[in-house]
Amino acid sequence: MRVKSGVRTKRRHNKVLKLAKGYWQSRSSQFKKAAEAVLHAGQYAYAGRRIKRRDFRSLWIVRINAAVRPEGLSYSQFVSKLKAKNISLDRKILSQIATEYPNVFKKIVSEVK
Repeated sequence: MRVKSGVRTKRRHNKVLKLAKGYWQSRSSQFKKAAEAVLHAGQYAYAGRRIKRRDFRSLWIVRINAAVRPEGLSYSQFVSKLKAKNISLDRKILSQIATEYPNVFKKIVSEVK
């Protein structure tokens, strides 16, 4: 006797089609095209999470550089002097301090000089 797998297949198709909801044209309604689109979307999302970290790091560096320039230093000089003084603040925290608390940041820069 032949066993049909209709329920399982339907469940699997619905899972993929639910993920593809809102996709363009037949990618949201036809299983084969939806499955391919969902697969690629997952790859793009994975890569995008890595690119996001890269973009934020460069944003922090730009902010720190903009805050340090009026004090007569460049970003690279500032970071090397931070390391020489054993001040361990990461770029995210330094950029937050530079944008939200400029007076505190000036104290940090004067400590480094």
